[in-house]
Amino acid sequence: MIKVGDTLPAATLMEFSEIEGNGCSIGPNAVDVAKASAGKTIALFALPGAFTPTCSAKHVPGYVEKFNELKAAGVDEIWCVSVNDAFVMGAWARDQKSDGKVRMLADGSAMFSQATGLTLDLSARGMGLRSNRYSMLVKDGKVASLNVEAPGKFEVSDAGTMLAQAKA
Repeated sequence: MIKVGDTLPAATLMEFSEIEGNGCSIGPNAVDVAKASAGKTIALFALPGAFTPTCSAKHVPGYVEKFNELKAAGVDEIWCVSVNDAFVMGAWARDQKSDGKVRMLADGSAMFSQATGLTLDLSARGMGLRSNRYSMLVKDGKVASLNVEAPGKFEVSDAGTMLAQAKA
């Protein structure tokens, strides 16, 4: 499992953009994790799935709500990673009104999640291999803090905990 001090795994996530800009075309665009995190402070949080109850009601809204505070604490970008395809993540971004605040990044084949060692097998619930719920503060591609939730919990990966760590 990834730990504090480790470099983020080499992986490509996908991001759906509805509007062209910043060199991104409309449609799914590849996001090279190493290049996208280089020289930046990233509040990265991952969760089991788009449109799922806790993820939609608490996890994403908390980061959207605390966007300005996280930016003031030195966070350059906020990333939400989920084992879904880029189109689902794009639709969820619209639903959550996260545009310009939280980058909704798809880990469609769970390659990033597997590389971090933070996967969750939800096959018994019909969801297959997913990401565990966690958050990490990443500085220049390296993990500065890591908050992994116990199964079924939402206690340490929230935006408030991330904000306290970004301010520290």
